[in-house]
Amino acid sequence: MTLATNLNLFDQFLMPKLLGVSLLIPAMLLTATLLYNPQDRWLSNPSTTLQSWLIAKTTKQIMTPVNKTGHKWSLMLMSLLTLLILNNLLGLLPYTFTPTTQLSMNLSLALPLWLATVLMGLRNKPTTSLAHLLPEGTPTPLIPILILIETISLFIRPIALAVRLTANLTAGHLLMHLISAAALNLMTMSPLLTGLTLITLTLLVLLEVAVAMIQAYVFTLLLSLYLQENV
Repeated sequence: MTLATNLNLFDQFLMPKLLGVSLLIPAMLLTATLLYNPQDRWLSNPSTTLQSWLIAKTTKQIMTPVNKTGHKWSLMLMSLLTLLILNNLLGLLPYTFTPTTQLSMNLSLALPLWLATVLMGLRNKPTTSLAHLLPEGTPTPLIPILILIETISLFIRPIALAVRLTANLTAGHLLMHLISAAALNLMTMSPLLTGLTLITLTLLVLLEVAVAMIQAYVFTLLLSLYLQENV
């Protein structure tokens, strides 16, 4: 019984399929319909104005620590941020699927972008990029160990990006599932406890909305910091 319950609990993170075909890509493309397109209007409405203002402020915030050479990445990073936010929020709607709970998808986003920043650094300033592997003033006996540690920390960056995003979203969804199941079971036992549980669930949903946006921002910000080290 316990095994069946645990399997049902984690079924929400399985990739849905239709006729044997994965629905991951349609789920990702569905989020594009949530964006307002100001190009088909003569005058901006409050929604498009707010959207443009948020994008401008967020772009400035993310690209501030990056040199002018790396500003050409702003469109790519903002597109990534928008994609992650919309996909993270998609899972909070009923009868939907959250693509960003899949580690494979997050790795497919983190690995190429991280690799691009590393290759850019090796091409533009190879001496400075390699110097990051050995802090200045390191004692001679510790040089091989520190080089090994810094190399491992460099290659673990995309894995950390993907795992952080996956773990935070998965934990939040699991907690919401458990609390909603508890509220459903308490309906016939204690109306007071049911009300308190529903209030807790509502607050948790609001928290998950914030977590969805914050984790997308952190993912993009860390990539911009990796970019800053290599431009």
